[in-house]
Amino acid sequence: MNQKAMFQLSYGLFVLSAKDGDFQNGCIINTAMQVTDSPLRMSITVNKGNKTCEMIEKTKEFNVSVLTQKTQFEVFTHFGFQSGRTADKFKGWANKETAENGIYYLTGCTNAYISGKVTQTIDLGTHMMFIADVTAAEILSEEPSVTYTYYQQNIKPKPVEQKKSGYTCTICGYVYEGDELPPDYICPICKHGVDAFVKN
Repeated sequence: MNQKAMFQLSYGLFVLSAKDGDFQNGCIINTAMQVTDSPLRMSITVNKGNKTCEMIEKTKEFNVSVLTQKTQFEVFTHFGFQSGRTADKFKGWANKETAENGIYYLTGCTNAYISGKVTQTIDLGTHMMFIADVTAAEILSEEPSVTYTYYQQNIKPKPVEQKKSGYTCTICGYVYEGDELPPDYICPICKHGVDAFVKN
């Protein structure tokens, strides 16, 4: 066990994975932290609506894969912030390994994985907090962890601005929305005529 892996829990986004029989599932969480040094213990907080949460309540085991800044957007869309109820999120997923507890963890986009055995469950209303003894902790790379801010600014695609149809005034930027600009139209902002407008 490499206790330095616990430093990666200070901040970030994580793929939480659990197993129930042959069925494996996972979802992205943003709340995981070290609780104590001796015994080495951690906590995670999971939305109750996630199937992964139900699986952890039943089996009392999980893995946390700490995502890096090099994580592709497809990882976030695939695992999502909600885990599916029937889909095995790991089926067909190439970048995975099995930890000693038999649960998958992600490779290629993670800098560490930590396995936990639940010792206490706390109901927080919409979420469940699990306190767990750390049973495995390994460093996989030196890549920096991804924060939610980094994800929003650098990984999540920016929304495409919808260009308004119609005509735009080249003087002040006013947009006339319509299929045809009347020949006697005057811009209500800068008072220029149709010669100042271009079709969008």
